[in-house]
Formats: sequence, C-alpha cells, structure tokens
Amino acid sequence: MADRIGVYPGTFDPITRGHRDIIRRGAKLVDKLIIGVTTNPSKNPMFTPEERMEMVTQELADMGLGNTEVVGFDALLMKFAKAQGANVIVRGLRAVADFEYEYQMAGMNQQLDANIETVFLMADVSLQPIASKLVKEIALYGGDIAPFVSPSVKAQVEARVEEIGRRGDY
Repeated sequence: MADRIGVYPGTFDPITRGHRDIIRRGAKLVDKLIIGVTTNPSKNPMFTPEERMEMVTQELADMGLGNTEVVGFDALLMKFAKAQGANVIVRGLRAVADFEYEYQMAGMNQQLDANIETVFLMADVSLQPIASKLVKEIALYGGDIAPFVSPSVKAQVEARVEEIGRRGDY
C-alpha cells in the first residue's frame, strides 16, 4: 500500500494553537504530513513567507512530530499537492462560516484532481475562536496573545509589533 501523504496548507501568519492542534491530529491520519506555507494576496501578512516557514518549522520541532515537513509554495493547491505526492488535503474547521468556504473549495479541488481527498478536522472546542487575523489585531492594539500562540510565536509577534508600531490605546 502506498504511503498516505497529506498536505495541510495555510498562510500561518502567525501559526496559532489552533493550527498546532490540527497539525498534531492530522499527523496521526497520514504517514507524512506536509505543512504547506503559502501566500494569500487577500490577507495582510505580518511576516514574510520565509519568516512564517521558519516559525512553523520551530513549532513542529517543539511538537516532536517525526512525520511532518514544512514546504513553502505559491501555486494552485492541487498542483502543489500533486507535486508532493499527496493523496489527502487536511483542512481545519472552526465554525459554520469556515465550513461553507471549505466545502466550496473542496468541491473545486475535487474537480481539479479527484484522486486527492479533502479531510476536515474540527478544531478543539477551546481553540475554535482562534484566528491568525484576530491574533494580529489583538497584538497590534496591545492585547495579550499568550492564550492563542506558543511563547516563541508570542515573542516574534510582539517584536514585529514593536517594529511596525502599536496602534492606539483608546
């Protein structure tokens, strides 16, 4: 039987405890899980693709997962997945709004390559509200992001906020 290779794509700007949960659980389902760090022009990234790849790599090292790898990409997901030899796309869901978007994407991806299945994992209930966009916003306004990211990521986000300037207090 061929190895089960999964791809978990995302911008990971920054990687959160929710992402870590999906990675941990997704890695149990496949022989190898590739964390695909991608660009998304519709998002306003705080970190460069290289910084995000380094951040995800460090988080994976801290998690001690032996069957994961970080790969950057800037291409159509299904082309990237096929190039990696993947037969599974892993996606995390937090809420109904996520499901509607992800359901549409899964349908389109199936049309592009019916040999690659999409698997949805529900985020742990305690992690469902966490979104990278909100973590950045909280940090930019001086809020505490410790409940949402690892200490290492917290330090990197706070350092970046210092570089770009914190937003108003009132």
